[in-house]
Amino acid sequence: MLGAIVSTPDSIAATSVFKSLEVPRRIVTILEGESLVNDTVALVAYRFGVVAVIAGKFSLSAAALELPLVAIGGAAIGGLVGLGVDWILRRIDDPPVQVTISLLAPYFAYLPAERCGVSGALAIVTAGLFIGWRLPQMITARTRLDMTAFWQMLLYLLNGIIFIFIGLQLPQVMEGLRHKSWGRLILEGAVISAVVIGVRFLWMFPSAYLPRFLFKKIRTRDPYPDWRHLVIIGWSGMRGVDSLATALALPFITAAGAPFPGRDTIVFISFVVILVTLVAQGITLPFLIRMLNVKGDGKADCEEYIARVTANQAAVAYLEDLAKSDPEHREQLNLLQAQYRERLAQLESSEDAAGTSTSERDRPTSPFHEFALRALRVEHDTLIDLRNKHRINDETLRSVQRDVDLAETRLIERER
Repeated sequence: MLGAIVSTPDSIAATSVFKSLEVPRRIVTILEGESLVNDTVALVAYRFGVVAVIAGKFSLSAAALELPLVAIGGAAIGGLVGLGVDWILRRIDDPPVQVTISLLAPYFAYLPAERCGVSGALAIVTAGLFIGWRLPQMITARTRLDMTAFWQMLLYLLNGIIFIFIGLQLPQVMEGLRHKSWGRLILEGAVISAVVIGVRFLWMFPSAYLPRFLFKKIRTRDPYPDWRHLVIIGWSGMRGVDSLATALALPFITAAGAPFPGRDTIVFISFVVILVTLVAQGITLPFLIRMLNVKGDGKADCEEYIARVTANQAAVAYLEDLAKSDPEHREQLNLLQAQYRERLAQLESSEDAAGTSTSERDRPTSPFHEFALRALRVEHDTLIDLRNKHRINDETLRSVQRDVDLAETRLIERER
């Protein structure tokens, strides 16, 4: 169980460091995908371990036969829940209700899966992948804005609450370890932390180079990666919220009513591993990236540029066809076309080319965006002044201010 707990890297901790640095997007993608797979495998192993300790027996052959059923059953239930959520969200248009359904969806997947004796973790992952892929087609723009803000705040609160829980449980854990040698406990924590970091490096290079060495097809499709990227990925294996939550979820007693063996030791060592990896690796990761001279590849900027230009071109083509078939509203359609063409001209002037690797940070700010941002802030100040003079009420202020805030946010995000 300890191995399952400390084997899940926290991609959020690493990607939060990458936000302030220029790194190839492939590194971020690998870390996020790896975290998803590792979390699922670790939770399945953790489940087998907890059941074995509570029951007091374990059969390797029975577990090997049960594992495919647990995995396939969990994925099947998660897929069914994803289809159900898709069906419901497409038939309602009420942002608070839709946000609530998105909050309850993991429980809809986890509880039936656990009741059926299959993997609740895999059910949640499968449902999440399905819903995440289809969500842009399920809900309206207004709901997407509300849902994004809600989940950002909820994730922030959950991360903080989990660390508060370890603070609340730590005195109890310390009390349970009072008869043990603190020197030995700290040594065990340090050794396991070193093993966690070292094994990741031992696995990283062979898993990247060996398949390409053995199979030409893989090597042709995806050449050998830069060794510096592997070093960064290897050093990005910080443990965090996932390990902490899993350790705190350990039962207190077994089926026989006896105290869960080694619980306090497992929680303490898990906390040490989290502390060592977050502090040692998290603080030194930016220095490592700079020392290896790894730069961003600009792919995210390139794809964003292509997406904006293609979407605007499609809108212009649609309006042109509509103007031909609807002469009565040609004047309004021509005005819309002019706005889209102006936006395309702004995009082309603010980007070097679709394939450029120039970062947003290195380009000068567009005068258009600067003037637009100033105008929006004048709008904001005017609205505040109208409210202060009692010419509009607070409800009107919030309604109009939201539109101004959305426009300002779009401009700021485009300049980043």
